[in-house]
Amino acid sequence: MKRLSILAIISAIALNAFSQNDSIFKCNLYNEEYKVYMNINLYDSNITAPRQEIFGELPGYFGQDNDSRVWLITDVKISKNNVAKLSIVNDYGSEDLTATLTVDKDGNYILKQEDGSRIKIVENRKWVKIPTELKFKKR
Repeated sequence: MKRLSILAIISAIALNAFSQNDSIFKCNLYNEEYKVYMNINLYDSNITAPRQEIFGELPGYFGQDNDSRVWLITDVKISKNNVAKLSIVNDYGSEDLTATLTVDKDGNYILKQEDGSRIKIVENRKWVKIPTELKFKKR
């Protein structure tokens, strides 16, 4: 009986740890400074970008509060150490880039643009480049 109880406890702990890892990249993220957000589900790729339904279900998208344009996450590869390698394209398909998304020890998500174009948003009717490294918090 004692063995069964210990086995049940160990199984519950392992199941809990597995479920937490499986949802680390399934969330809504926000950056207060630039008023940008990411809506992602990098596991199931079942996110539809608003006003961009023609692209179907995707791993997620990057958007801004004051602008209807979005950057679409078209492909993702998640490594064993919880680093997501993202392929991102603007909603016109004219610019693309690769980036990584990681979680730091404080629970912040770090988007780091690696290669290709820079993500741009509109501020006061002018294009503004987003920094190549941007910190997000869960909403």
